[in-house]
Parts: sequence; structure tokens; C-alpha cells
Amino acid sequence: MSKEKTAGSDPNPSIQFPIVGIGASAGGLEAVKQFLQAVPEKSAMAYVFVQHMSPTHESLLPEILEKFSKIPVLQITDNIHLEQDHFYIVPSNKIVRAVDGILKLEELDGKRHKVKVIDLFFSSLAVVHQSFAVGVVLSGTLDDGALGLQVIKSSGGITFAQDEGSAAFDGMPKSAINTGAVDFVLPPAKIAEHLIAINHPFHADYSKKEIANTLPQQDEEIFRQLLTVLRVRRGVDFSYYKQGTLKRRIVRRMALNKIEKPEDYLAFLRENKAEQDDLYNDMLISVTNFFRDTVSFELLCETIFPALLKHKTSHEPLRIWVAGCATGEEAYSMAICLQEHLGDKSAAMTIQIFATDISETAIAKARSGIYRATDLQGLSDSRMQQFFTKLDGSYQVNKVIRDMCVFANHNLLKDPPFSKVDLVSCRNVMIYLEPVLQKRALNTFHYALNDNGFLMLGKSESVGNNSDLFSSYNNHEKIFSRKGERGRFIPVASAGNERNFKEVDRGSQIESGKQDIYKIAGETILANYAPASVLINESFDIIQFFGNTEPWLTLAAGKASVKGWHLRYGIYYT
Repeated sequence: MSKEKTAGSDPNPSIQFPIVGIGASAGGLEAVKQFLQAVPEKSAMAYVFVQHMSPTHESLLPEILEKFSKIPVLQITDNIHLEQDHFYIVPSNKIVRAVDGILKLEELDGKRHKVKVIDLFFSSLAVVHQSFAVGVVLSGTLDDGALGLQVIKSSGGITFAQDEGSAAFDGMPKSAINTGAVDFVLPPAKIAEHLIAINHPFHADYSKKEIANTLPQQDEEIFRQLLTVLRVRRGVDFSYYKQGTLKRRIVRRMALNKIEKPEDYLAFLRENKAEQDDLYNDMLISVTNFFRDTVSFELLCETIFPALLKHKTSHEPLRIWVAGCATGEEAYSMAICLQEHLGDKSAAMTIQIFATDISETAIAKARSGIYRATDLQGLSDSRMQQFFTKLDGSYQVNKVIRDMCVFANHNLLKDPPFSKVDLVSCRNVMIYLEPVLQKRALNTFHYALNDNGFLMLGKSESVGNNSDLFSSYNNHEKIFSRKGERGRFIPVASAGNERNFKEVDRGSQIESGKQDIYKIAGETILANYAPASVLINESFDIIQFFGNTEPWLTLAAGKASVKGWHLRYGIYYT
């Protein structure tokens, strides 16, 4: 007989471990049997199976699948806690969501029968479990699961799809693969085998202290050396990015190159510049879509944009910075919103949408404005007809919308920000950063925004304890308003880099040309002839660095949460 698990039975729900969401439809039963047979008794993961089923028939899946399983097979009850090494099945006529470490069930009534139940579960899984979320799409028709895999990938998780050759129906796997968000395409049994390997990057990296304390020092040293190779090659320091996510990205590259040991991969990476670039690009997860988070965009289009435009004269531009724009869909979505709101008045209004990303590959695609049909899932038919032109089987954003957006390669943690911005959107970037970098990013955004400006974050992100910088405008949609005066700590790049970047930021060049010349001359003198120094405010908080201050002011090794730098005592404080 199958088992039912009741709520509240997890002995320690605070321990993080991978949650594997598996979606299937027609032909999925045979695929999941093969998958389950390859799962060992101990894998340190939990599995949740969502399948399209008739709402009028009672599911016999638990009884069927437990015959092939080495781990307990359970039918989900409402508010059930997930446990490692258990396989969970959604009951008939139910929708399942991940909510704060538990699973919640909802009725799939007649009005909601067309809900994409796999997309819905995958998306909730990504929001709650982030880099510990895994998505697997098996045999089925249509395209359910494709969008959900993109959300999982954008949250730092791992994604799989069944290969078309082994799938009885290849519609769902093919749709998922066509999004470009699938990490591995394999037969079901091989998917399980790869999951086991990926679950132990550099042994374990979970929050369970007794596991974390057993990490071999050698593996940690190899991990640091891998990051050093990337820093030397591409100039980006990943030291304070979330290590669990980075390690999964590294293990993915190891699997693709059929390398089992981290030390062997380090040797391979050092001698292979192409692999260095591939690993770097894998670290930068560039997954997004048009009008992502519909309610958030409705709030932007119907409330925030009109409020910002209401106080603008014809001579004042509306300035938006989309930081971490990936392949450009969000920037273009905002431009479409503004074009719809302004209509014929748009020609008389200056709209400047600055969209930046650290990935050169993503920026190149964004500039082209060319997308596949599968990339346009968030768009209505009317918007596609009005704002896109079909081009050799793909679709290109119309010129009037492209001209509203300027795309630039930019590291928001290193390069100087734009200035006098009305809205900053930075969604699903800070989930990859440790607190020290989150603080730096928030200070950068605070510096960039006008007094009445807004900050928009991803659904899994928050301003945390930085209430001195931002107050909540709509906490559910993660929109915050700027507060306080400028003058907080703001990291800057060299003067030369700042000038090069501001060539894109043409709006800042409108003011006096003579002042710009004096500013450049001053920066040059400070950079080349003045000793290393810092500019502070009346509270002794550092506003700006000049020159290389590392011999005197540096971050200590290890995890940190920055509240600021204070010069009265010459120390960094948290």
C-alpha cells in the first residue's frame, strides 16, 4: 500500500537540501519509473512528481511507483514538510505549490483546469528554494514546464529535460530545450545519475553544520583557485557570490567535460581558455522573460510610471536603470509599457532606459532585439503584432522600442552607476550575492536614484535591514522607495573606466561642458598624483575612494555583512 505523510513531521526543516521537481504528461509514467529505479536509498534529496491527470479519476501512482522505488513513495497531503530521500506524488485534481519549506495543495476546479500545473509548481519551487531547486521535464505534449524551468534556472537551480529519443511524446521536453534554459538533456535513468553527482559539489555544501565542518580543506582551496582563474581571465571576483550556486555551476562544467575530480578540472581549466570563458558564462545565469511577474508589471505600468511622468516637464527625461538586464526582455517590456501609456505623446517625451549586464553574450542578444517564438510567452497577441516584426522565423523588437533602450556591458559591483535615475530594476541578481555585496549594490542604487525614485527587486529579494536607504512601497511586489540623503558609501572604478562608461550615459553629459572638463582633470590628478585617500561625511561614513586603499582598508576574509565603513576608529564595522 502507498503511504500518506502528515504535516509537521520533518525533524529539522531548517536544513537545506535539493528539492527535485519532476513534471510529466503523456508517456510520463514509464519515464518516471526509469528515473525512480536509478535513485539510490540515500541521495540527500527530496522528489516531487507532478503529472497531468484526469480530474475525475483517483490516482494509483503511489501504489504503482513504490514497486520500483528504493525510497518511500508518498501521496502529498496539505502542509506536508519535505524530507530527504522521499518521493512525493500530487493527488488527482490538485495543484501543488512550494511555500516556506512545505507543500500546499489547492483544488483544481473547473475554472482553473487549464492551469499549467508544472510551471506553477516549478516557479514556486524556485522562489522558495532558489539554488536548491531542481527541475526535470519528462515525456509529454504541449509546453508545460518550459517556463518553470526558466524560473528555476534564473534562481540558480539546475534543470534537466528528457532526450527526445527516449521520450514517448517529445512536446514538453522539446519546448523546454528550445528555451535554452536546460542544463542537461538525458534519458530518465541518466538524469537521476547526474543528479546524484551534482548533489555533492566539492562533497557537501549545505547548512547542516556537521556536514559543512567535514569539508576537506583541499577542496575548498581548489574552489578558491578556480575563482582566481576566472578573476584573472575575466576581471570578475566571484568570492562573495553564493558559494553553493557557484559550486553547482562548476560541477555542471565538470560533468559536461566528463571530469570527476575538482583538482583535475582545475588543471584542465588552467590550460583551456575556451573552457574559462564557458565557465564564466555559466556563472552568469542570464534567464528572464517578457513581462515577468505580471502583477509587478501591472503596478509599474498603471501606477508608478504615471506617477513619475506626472512630475516631468518636456525637458526632463524619465531615466530607468535595469541592472542585470540579461538578454533585454525586461528593458523592452518597460519600453512597451511606456509607449502604451504615452501613445502619440511619446515623441515629445525623452525616455532613457539604461540596461546593463556583466555578460557580453547577453548584452549582444539584447542589443539585437531578436527573440525566438518561445521567448515571447509573456506577450499578448496584440503586443506581438504592434511591437514586433517577424524575421526569418524569429521576432525582432520594433525600432521605436529599441531606440528607447541603451544596452551596456557593466559590473554594478565595480563600475560607477548611472545618475539621476527615477527607477532602478534589479531582479534576481542579489540572490546570488553574499550580504557584503548585497549591501554594496543597495548603496549603489541609493546613490543612483533621485529623491523620489523607486527600486524594484525580484520576488525572492529584499532590502533587508537597510531601512535607512529604502522604505517599502509595495512589499509583496518588492518595490521600494528611496529615502534619506545622498552621501552614503559608493564603490567606484577608476576614473578612466568611469569616463568610458558615461559615454553611454549621455543624459549626464547635458550639464555644463566646462564642469565636465574640470571634473575629468580633477579625477586624473587624483588618480595619478595624489596619495590614496577617502572622502567621508559628517558621520565618518566613506562616500568615495580615491586610488588604491587596499594596503590600509580591506575586507577581511570570510563571510561578512557590511553595515558600513567608519573612519573615526579606523575600522570596518558590521
